[in-house]
Amino acid sequence: MAATETRLLLLGSVMIFEPVNGYQLRRELLSWQVEDWAHVNPGSIYSGLATLARQGNLERHDLVDGTREVAVYTSTEAGRAELQRLWRDAVVSLDLLSPLPFHTAVALMPLVTRVDVASALRERLAALDVKVREQVDGRHDAAGMPPHVRAMADLWMGLAVTEREWLVDLVGRVDAGDLELAGEDATWAPPADDPGWTMAHERARYLELIARS
Repeated sequence: MAATETRLLLLGSVMIFEPVNGYQLRRELLSWQVEDWAHVNPGSIYSGLATLARQGNLERHDLVDGTREVAVYTSTEAGRAELQRLWRDAVVSLDLLSPLPFHTAVALMPLVTRVDVASALRERLAALDVKVREQVDGRHDAAGMPPHVRAMADLWMGLAVTEREWLVDLVGRVDAGDLELAGEDATWAPPADDPGWTMAHERARYLELIARS
């Protein structure tokens, strides 16, 4: 549970679907293919939720739903603050060879306000400009490097330049009011057969059960 991206992913997904039980969250995250791009073991989702609850970042509600008992989770004020902190750190901390925290933050961008998204992306862009300049300066000093090391440096340079181009475009889209971010009206909806609609119906029932308890 120590990895930034794992904490960020679990906190964010609970905030999207809350109240939500562990099985629903596991099913949803598997549909995001998190075991491939986020390296989150499906079995660790339950333990991660329990850890976040013990830390006060989530609240666990033990409910009786018909004939079964179910544990559902909601975010806490501390958890929402922790998500914002983790999200910003994942964006502004530049590590081109370990981009997973940043990729996770991009996946959860709708949970963050437009002002905060724009600020964090600009900070990352500034750090990326420094990195590109360092790579350019390093090329001038590469004469004594073995050829394979120079080839690796070219790869790093390519990664930095490609991300910079993408980031400039994204900042422009955010500034132009594109995308749907926290606190704004949502116009996009999943297709009618998306499993998320089932979760929405179950969420309403969980809210009623929580209110009764």
